[in-house]
Amino acid sequence: MTQEAWRRRSEWPLTVAALVFLAAYSVQVIANTDLLVVEVLIWGTWAAFVLDYVMNLVLARERGRWFIRNLHELAIVALPALRPLRLLRLVTLLRVMHRVGGNALRGRVLTYVLGAATLLIYAGALGVLDAEENAPGSNLTTFGDAIWWAMTTITTVGYGDHYPVTFLGRCVAAGLMVGGVAVLGVVTASVASWMVQSVAEETQAELDAAEAPVHEELRKLTAQVEQLSELLKDRGPSPHQGRSEEKP
Repeated sequence: MTQEAWRRRSEWPLTVAALVFLAAYSVQVIANTDLLVVEVLIWGTWAAFVLDYVMNLVLARERGRWFIRNLHELAIVALPALRPLRLLRLVTLLRVMHRVGGNALRGRVLTYVLGAATLLIYAGALGVLDAEENAPGSNLTTFGDAIWWAMTTITTVGYGDHYPVTFLGRCVAAGLMVGGVAVLGVVTASVASWMVQSVAEETQAELDAAEAPVHEELRKLTAQVEQLSELLKDRGPSPHQGRSEEKP
């Protein structure tokens, strides 16, 4: 089996595992509880992520190069403190959403951007709440505050009424800032592309409407010329032309 074949086969299972982890992690963080079933689900999805990492490492053509380029994957599955970063596995869900967004490029981009923005806001809120809700001096202690903070951060508004005070919370904030800039850039580019295309289509329609009478007149003139040519061919050579050709 090749690495590409493994990725194709594991895409849907990893998507399901990421959604299960998201649900279990949400319950654990929002309810601030350590239920056994929640812990089992979290550790079960962690095992799936570890298996995926090991399989990718084993099947990689250049294992050393792949290992160096994917040190973040190793850190995510190896370090408990980076557990919130396992939400990055939801990127597999974004790839699926990107494919089912329709055949039109704009439809795929819109689906991808909206999905990415929603997941970034929700995952960022969960991550920062997990890091901040029990920290001394924290002002992010409820999920509502975390969602509000994530929305103001991803849109680069940043009111400053809520902010992380822990190192891990600030790391989540930095990732959300970078992700927000990227998402907003795609949105801006998509809107600009749509506006340019709309103006171009309207301009072309106006040109076609203005040139339509000219093309119609040219068509009529061409038809008349062709009719005259046919009439001249049917009449044959003129008498004057025939006598001029008989002279020695």
